[in-house]
Amino acid sequence: MKLLLPYLTLICALFLAGCGEKNTADTTQKTQQFKWKLVTSWPKNFPGLGLGPEKFAKYVNEMSGGRLTVKVYGAGEIVPALGVFEAVRNGTAQMGHSGAYYWKGKIPAAPFFSSIPFGMNAQELNAWIHHGEGLALWREVYKPFGLVPFAGGNTGTQMAGWFNKEVNSLADIQGLKMRIPGLAGDVFQRAGGVPVNLPGGELFTALQTGAIDATEWVGPYNDLAFGFHKAAKYYYTSAWHEPGSMLEFIVNEDALLALPADLQKIVEVAARAVNSDMLSEYTAENNKALQTLVNKHGVEIKQLPDDVLRQYKQLTDEVIADLIQNDPVSKKVYGSYLAFYEQARKYHEVSEQAYYRTRELKAN
Repeated sequence: MKLLLPYLTLICALFLAGCGEKNTADTTQKTQQFKWKLVTSWPKNFPGLGLGPEKFAKYVNEMSGGRLTVKVYGAGEIVPALGVFEAVRNGTAQMGHSGAYYWKGKIPAAPFFSSIPFGMNAQELNAWIHHGEGLALWREVYKPFGLVPFAGGNTGTQMAGWFNKEVNSLADIQGLKMRIPGLAGDVFQRAGGVPVNLPGGELFTALQTGAIDATEWVGPYNDLAFGFHKAAKYYYTSAWHEPGSMLEFIVNEDALLALPADLQKIVEVAARAVNSDMLSEYTAENNKALQTLVNKHGVEIKQLPDDVLRQYKQLTDEVIADLIQNDPVSKKVYGSYLAFYEQARKYHEVSEQAYYRTRELKAN
């Protein structure tokens, strides 16, 4: 027994040392603080779009007890509005908030993770992302760039836009300069228009000075905030180009993996909370803003002719067909997107759409 005592003592010492090292490592992880920069494509604190990142930062700070703090920068404060992708990719900021369709020049499949003409609405897109293959495909597509995407809010159905001339047929689109990004811009170009991709903060001046003839942005809530009614005569509400525009949080993968597991989960949960809340905010605010535009500012509400919408639909089919023929990644993503869309659309025909018809019935 005496011979064994030295060995037992050594074993106990090693065990206690190991426990000490583990406890020290755990304590260090629990006390280490991280400071992140979050750059956005929106003016600082802009309603809806700009408030989402601010809420995210607040949630993260509160849930982490200050161990992870996020400082939000509006468009132009560190990088230009459309420089978010590269800023997060190269580590200028750990995180960004923007729209995936802005990156279609880098990633042709990116618009499918935001909004495509005549595509899924907000409810359907959220379902594909979180309960279909959407999120896995999104992360697969962004991984070569060292980025991890999260759904970052949805504006719901967007308005067709503000115009300084009436649109009665496709002939009125010829040569028209309009701010319209993503695949919708490609469709507009095929229709004879001239698509322009400008950040939100530049739109009012561009419209007012005649640099562009028309612009789409979001909907009444944001359009009123920018004062587009002072620069354009007609407000077209016919939804076609962005039926449910999902925004994104993009995180530098190295920065995310440097966080302890619990802080990574906090980032995930905070993003999910903002994603849900933003759609509710737009649902609550859009109609109030529309009534202000119509009743206080005398805005004329118009609908695009059905013939124009039919032609846009045909051109959309052509644009997507060309895209998936020339880009294998887009073909893979769209295959999943379309399968889910067809399933959701069929159900909504007998649920949501059926209810919309039902609630318009007049009582006897």
